[in-house]
Amino acid sequence: MYNCTVILLGISFIAGILTVLAPCVLPLLPVIVGGSVTTGSRKRAYTICISLGASVILFTLLLKASTALINIPQEVWQWISGGVLMLFGASMLFPRLWNSLPFVNTLNRSSNQLLASGYQRGSLWGDIIMGAALGPVFASCSPTYFVVLATVLPASFFMGLLDLLAYAVGLSGFLLIIALAGQKLVDRLGITIEPGGWFRRALGVLFLVVGLLIVSGVEKRVESWLLERGFDATRLELRLLGGPEGGSTNVISTTTSEMQLSPEAKALLYPKTAELVAPDGYINTGGKPITIGEFKGKKVVLVDIWTYSCINCQRTLPYLKIWYEKYEDQGLEIIGVHTPEFAFEKVKANVEKAAANFGLRYPIILDNEYKTWNAFGNQFWPRKYLIDIDGFIVYDHAGEGAYEEAEAAIQAALRERARRLGTTLEAGTDVPLAEAPDIDFSRVQSPEVYFGSDRNEYLGNGTKFKAGVQTFPEPERIYQNTLYLVGRWDLQPEFARTESAAGIRFYYSAKDVYFVASSGKPVRLKITRDGGKPLGDERGSDVNENGYAIVGEERLYKLIEGDEYAPHILEITIEGAGLEAYTFTFG
Repeated sequence: MYNCTVILLGISFIAGILTVLAPCVLPLLPVIVGGSVTTGSRKRAYTICISLGASVILFTLLLKASTALINIPQEVWQWISGGVLMLFGASMLFPRLWNSLPFVNTLNRSSNQLLASGYQRGSLWGDIIMGAALGPVFASCSPTYFVVLATVLPASFFMGLLDLLAYAVGLSGFLLIIALAGQKLVDRLGITIEPGGWFRRALGVLFLVVGLLIVSGVEKRVESWLLERGFDATRLELRLLGGPEGGSTNVISTTTSEMQLSPEAKALLYPKTAELVAPDGYINTGGKPITIGEFKGKKVVLVDIWTYSCINCQRTLPYLKIWYEKYEDQGLEIIGVHTPEFAFEKVKANVEKAAANFGLRYPIILDNEYKTWNAFGNQFWPRKYLIDIDGFIVYDHAGEGAYEEAEAAIQAALRERARRLGTTLEAGTDVPLAEAPDIDFSRVQSPEVYFGSDRNEYLGNGTKFKAGVQTFPEPERIYQNTLYLVGRWDLQPEFARTESAAGIRFYYSAKDVYFVASSGKPVRLKITRDGGKPLGDERGSDVNENGYAIVGEERLYKLIEGDEYAPHILEITIEGAGLEAYTFTFG
């Protein structure tokens, strides 16, 4: 208990430091530094940073002590913080005009310590207001802050206050270091900071711009841009806490064994799950409809959004099967949400056959109209959402990989379920984790290539994005990552269909080649590379030893499964009409 308390205290301090590097704070750093150096006095840096830390603590205590602030939208704090910054910016950019305003003169006569003239003169109150205005913005950027606010403070005011103080010290201390470094840089460069000088006016413009970005909400888009490019210090916080980016150390649950996160506290950390929306069919449910909501308070749910002809989805299925085998009896339910990419994947019989071939036993719903996909705000195949016993998404991963992290998150959610229901979580059946496919995606130099007229941007010897019959000549020269069709083809929005014997040429750079295709009656394909050379041991599982593949079913065909990443020219000779080619994918 004591050790865990000390750990959380240390994490709170580190979280304060990391908050400075969070995407929602990074755009404000120039303001903090600029505000600290405008008089050439270190006193200003100390005042602004201490004021900001104190406002975080005061703001938090007011939130807990009064219901008046709880329902105030975040946009209000944006307007307050942004408005104060714009006010300061105007006073720095137009000092004479500012002082000529009647209300400013009144304020100046009342007290030269007030905000109107205080900031440009370097007064104590102007600096305090400057730091205090940013407190609510900084406080809302840290998962650890919300844990202290929602969990520790209600259980122990003293420990919560101590954790909050550690957080504020880390935050203010790191900001102070940055501000003093900025002051030192200004001194070294010999930049003058007299009132009306170019440097102060430039800072005034900066304040106005940042204030406007905060008020307009553009700062949030900057935050999203930073997140998309990996500038997310909160991930480290969540790892320390055992949150959705989780590792095996769950400080939230181990800090005090009797104190678990309440649903109200979770609402501050995790998004609430969406529901399955108007499924078009059910598989492995005995024809019975299912919902995510029916498992709330009973089970942990892993939602897997997939489609059966997607190779990336197929490579995740062994892990899902093993997790279901290990944890089904311990409270894990897996729900496959089958959202099709192509029309043939909407056919229930096709999905049922694929599920049986893959050995999937867990429930699957058909999401043919993308209603559940959209409810979750998803954009990827595959996508996994882990939903805890209270209905919150505590882990979320797009694409392949991160299997150990995902299983650790499953185990953590099941441990919480066991504690809540008063059951014992077993170690799980002795089933090893499936080995991850040996694929280095950084070395796969060819993109997914579509044949249908809606998306055939890589077509090299015909008219792109044009539906209908076209006759394609044998290419004289082949360029990398360019699709060449040979013979007479009927281009439809989703696929290209052969009108007679035909061919395909593609210069790729990868290890594996996959082909999504179908045919009303079986069509034989001859697969060669680099001027007619046989594939040898690198032939895929759908190609026989003579180099032929038979395409009939609507599915993904494995043409090449090699050992080395290398460039090759793929040559496919199609021996008849009726082949429908959808896409090439590579691994």
